[in-house]
Amino acid sequence: MKIYGVTGWKNAGKTTLMERLVQEFVARGLKVSTVKHAHHDTDVDQEGRDSYRHRTAGAQEVMLASPKRWALMHELRGDAEPPLSELLARMSKVDLILVEGYKSEAHPKIEAYRSVSVKAPLAEKNPTIRAIASDCPVETDLPLLDLNDTAQIADFISEELGL
Repeated sequence: MKIYGVTGWKNAGKTTLMERLVQEFVARGLKVSTVKHAHHDTDVDQEGRDSYRHRTAGAQEVMLASPKRWALMHELRGDAEPPLSELLARMSKVDLILVEGYKSEAHPKIEAYRSVSVKAPLAEKNPTIRAIASDCPVETDLPLLDLNDTAQIADFISEELGL
């Protein structure tokens, strides 16, 4: 499986770019999955639901299945957060996995960077960032892509990965 990331500071447009890239690659006929890293306590389950009750009762994993989708929730229960490689190994085989976040992992990434950012681009100190997608001029030796040109960004990723 091919893996490519989107990273950047908070409110840089990462999720919007991810959404547009998924749509673009799917339109190009690829099977795409995503991984989203959150730095905060995230709960996809809802209090009162049966699956929530199973989980809070102490189940290590709870699988929720329906005619349209299934989801597997795994409680760490004090264990360390698994590395990205371990999570990727659990995913079904697809053409491309797009990863949002995971700034420090080794996979190649594009940095989303917006004019409203007050911080310097991450790319200055992160060699895994291969290009910057921005809505403003940025001083960089890396390729500078238009944050709003999804096809251009997808073409760059495709070329990098040999898709």
